[in-house]
Amino acid sequence: MSEARTVVASAAARLHLGFLDLNGGLGRRFGSIGLAMDGPRTRLSLRHSVAQRAQGPDKARAEEHLAALAARASLGNSYALTMHEAIPAHAGLGSGTALALAVAAAFRRLEGLRPDTRDAAALARGERSGVGIAIFRKGGFVVDGGRGPATREPPILVRLPFPRSWRILLIQDPARRGVHGDEERQAFATLGRFGEAQADRICRLVLMQLLPGLAERRIDAFGTALRSIQECLGDYFAPAQGGARFTSPEVAAALHLLEREGAHGIGQSSWGPTGFAFAESETAARRLREALRSAGIGPKLDISIRRGVNTGAEVEIEEPRRAAAL
Repeated sequence: MSEARTVVASAAARLHLGFLDLNGGLGRRFGSIGLAMDGPRTRLSLRHSVAQRAQGPDKARAEEHLAALAARASLGNSYALTMHEAIPAHAGLGSGTALALAVAAAFRRLEGLRPDTRDAAALARGERSGVGIAIFRKGGFVVDGGRGPATREPPILVRLPFPRSWRILLIQDPARRGVHGDEERQAFATLGRFGEAQADRICRLVLMQLLPGLAERRIDAFGTALRSIQECLGDYFAPAQGGARFTSPEVAAALHLLEREGAHGIGQSSWGPTGFAFAESETAARRLREALRSAGIGPKLDISIRRGVNTGAEVEIEEPRRAAAL
């Protein structure tokens, strides 16, 4: 055991762009669409220590994961865990999965253990969507096949690179949180049955418009399909979101202005409150952001321009001299 060695893990946020089939009539349910982004990120460092300690944002959740992993591996070592950055929790950006898998990756690298795909399930990840797990591993634009009777982890059906020139306008509302935890489970239990025709339409939009638009770099087709998918799902989830398609009225106002100004594929990631829109270039994205500022919409919102990420999480060993500066 080397006390000086430090492992640093960094994982990207993800957008959850929608479900394929909440009806489940064919024997599989959910199925998700997701995209890795270059920020916000979760970044942590882990090393052996004479006493257990943790510091930084979201340290409580990180400590829980670390304790579960150590117990599962039957190890009694003590660790120093530092959270340098954390994706905002319950904002629709996949913070829980990124954190859990980053802790697991750092732990296994530090202890010289082989990667284990069962860590995700052991840490209660992938209950519905598999895109967060897939994005952690490889990044990109991902579609998973949902959960069937014998599914351990939703299978990845499609992974495509996100165009380097396209941009994501990310609209965050720090004053609100999306549905999560037991509240989320209750929402799924009480929402009415999702229509079979709606699920059919979403799957057709994904296969025949969204994915071809992405593969051919046609942002109009991509955005039109995504907007339609988001409208369908937003109407279904509205009863659990105060009767609206978007959790945050401020985010909704920003997104509608962006659409009027020419943005593509507006929507809400997961339960929100974070919203998104797409632009074909950095120049177009900056123009759209300036339109929001000029209109005075969303002064309390965090509006940023993001890129897609086509690689997975980074896990590296820091040499002792560098680790001392962390």
